[in-house]
Amino acid sequence: MRICVFLSAADLDERYTVPARDLAERIGKGGHTLVWGGSDVGLMKVVADGVHDSGGKLCGVSVGFLSDKARPHADEMYVAADLAERKKLLLEKADAVVILVGGTGTLDEATEILELKKHGHTDKPVVLLNSAGFYDGLKEQFRRMEAEGFLPLPLNDLVRIVDEPGEAMAYLESTEG
Repeated sequence: MRICVFLSAADLDERYTVPARDLAERIGKGGHTLVWGGSDVGLMKVVADGVHDSGGKLCGVSVGFLSDKARPHADEMYVAADLAERKKLLLEKADAVVILVGGTGTLDEATEILELKKHGHTDKPVVLLNSAGFYDGLKEQFRRMEAEGFLPLPLNDLVRIVDEPGEAMAYLESTEG
């Protein structure tokens, strides 16, 4: 499976790096390919290292103005002209999506896939990994959107929200094929 991971490129503390590394090792040991923003810094580096060190493959999609931060020696590396093209390529190259902790860029990528899924333009499984409760507020907002009729399909059909990397991979692997 080609698993796109949306996440931060910031240097973060262990409450975020430990679960990210755990997920990465599960991706690699499962023989999967990581599709990610291509950066070799911060949490993106942690995940790429974990997948690579565990036997998985790396497919990076960088963007021109960040190409100096792109990981050398990925199995595949693409350089998009802009952020919109980058998002498009990330989603095209993936079979599934996992959303890890991140800032506005990660939220932008996450809402893009959720909008596509909401409107039936993709059926790729999407998992939000709520490490250290980072997305508790967003989870509450999603539940409110569902309860008040803002979502045209059940929340669990749109995105699976989990607290542990093992739950994320178990869900993704259950959707394979």
